[in-house]
Amino acid sequence: MPASMKRRQFLFGIGSAGGLALLTPSVAFPAVKPSDKAVLLVVDVQNCFLPGGTLAVNGGNEIIPIINALAQKFKNVIFTQDWHTPGHASFASSHPGKTPFETIELPYGKQVLWPDHCIQGSEDAKLAAGLDIPHAQLIIRKGYHNDIDSYSTFIAADRKTKTGLTGYVQERGLSEVYVCGLATDFCVSWSAIDARRAGLHVSVIEDACRGIDLNGSLEAAWHLMDEAGVKRIQSRDIT
Repeated sequence: MPASMKRRQFLFGIGSAGGLALLTPSVAFPAVKPSDKAVLLVVDVQNCFLPGGTLAVNGGNEIIPIINALAQKFKNVIFTQDWHTPGHASFASSHPGKTPFETIELPYGKQVLWPDHCIQGSEDAKLAAGLDIPHAQLIIRKGYHNDIDSYSTFIAADRKTKTGLTGYVQERGLSEVYVCGLATDFCVSWSAIDARRAGLHVSVIEDACRGIDLNGSLEAAWHLMDEAGVKRIQSRDIT
């Protein structure tokens, strides 16, 4: 079954995830020293996902010092930024009678409805002030098409609209992607799986991420990443 279809089933089953198989803890990997072809992909570490934000992820602020330390070990760093229009199709407020975390059917498939968040130009959408990575080379924005959500930093939820990140990575000759940020079970996992689909070697740094865990979504995401060949590592594994 294609990964995109499995992810659709995952979204549809968020409310009834009791039957998901639990994963074993992350496997220990040999220490890794990032090469010049490696990039640290820092996903959506924005005010809206931190405590006090409009879609706060529990413990989201805890990963900032971990990411800052990790970034010093990478020559290449990319930030991603959720960047929604007012009245975005993924907002519950755009659908009368609907509430956050319900799912609806949009032209491209199932869509989780979220509180209004990360609206373009707002304080809520800014990258976290605590990030201290001046050598980052790129900020890539996603979710700015009003009618299409984009968890993945590579391709939008319609599985057609590209962000341009694949082309950038290829033009730079990068082949290894280390993913961290928010949230593990949505934007991090979709980005990691799509990076694998693009032919890249991918690791998710577990302790440099935090998840929403919406009725089993965190275990489901790890399961899909494992199936896609994404490695699950810790920040201590990177030297």
